[in-house]
Amino acid sequence: MINREDDEHLTAASASGRTPFTHYTTDYCILHQSWMRQSRAHAGIIVAPQQLYSVGEELRRIMRLISQRTSEEMLGRLEFISGWA
Repeated sequence: MINREDDEHLTAASASGRTPFTHYTTDYCILHQSWMRQSRAHAGIIVAPQQLYSVGEELRRIMRLISQRTSEEMLGRLEFISGWA
């Protein structure tokens, strides 16, 4: 999916029931809002500002998130890993 638009990435991820993780925070916040206005369902989005956390810290926070949220609870959600310290 190289050189594809963010919307295409979210569409493909959602079609397979996957929640994407991205550093493109602003772009995916806008995309999430757009999908919600259009009543489009997605499997969730996890965002983190680039270079704010080490890879290890990102993984710890993602693991904490996925241990406490089911895939059903992630539907239509936009989660910031900053909230998962």
